[in-house]
Amino acid sequence: MQSPTNPTAIDFQNLLQRLGLPGQVVEFTETTRTAADAAAAIGCQVSQIVKSLIFKTELSGQAVLVLTSGANRVDEALVASLVGEKLAKADADFVRASTGFAIGGVPPFGFPPLAHTYLDQGLLAHQTLWAAAGTPNAVFPLRPAELAQHAGARVVAVAKEPG
Repeated sequence: MQSPTNPTAIDFQNLLQRLGLPGQVVEFTETTRTAADAAAAIGCQVSQIVKSLIFKTELSGQAVLVLTSGANRVDEALVASLVGEKLAKADADFVRASTGFAIGGVPPFGFPPLAHTYLDQGLLAHQTLWAAAGTPNAVFPLRPAELAQHAGARVVAVAKEPG
């Protein structure tokens, strides 16, 4: 764990400071691209990792951001009902065009607000969360209320029920 050296992670640290958020971006030599990788590197529970998932609406082509726990799968049908149309998979080009970041490093905010942003209510159970800071090797800590506020997210239950 070290202070950021990647220009994108440094820019994200500067954004946190401008927003008045106390979290410090940390970089790892190993990848934190997946929730399991990030939790292992940080030394926290997988459920404390914020996955920033981008979907694409099937008809209108809008980006949909779902912020959920690294331990959960998203109920895509439920999110589609919230959005009002079916969801399609977003490819790497669409994700970068929508957020300015590559898959595996998409932070929960720091790009123009999307029309549809949802925060899984399960994340509210934690005192500290960890989210990507713009690269697949950089993360930062924050509280659930800070995440909801700065992401402009609607809090809903988006986790798929096991079974």
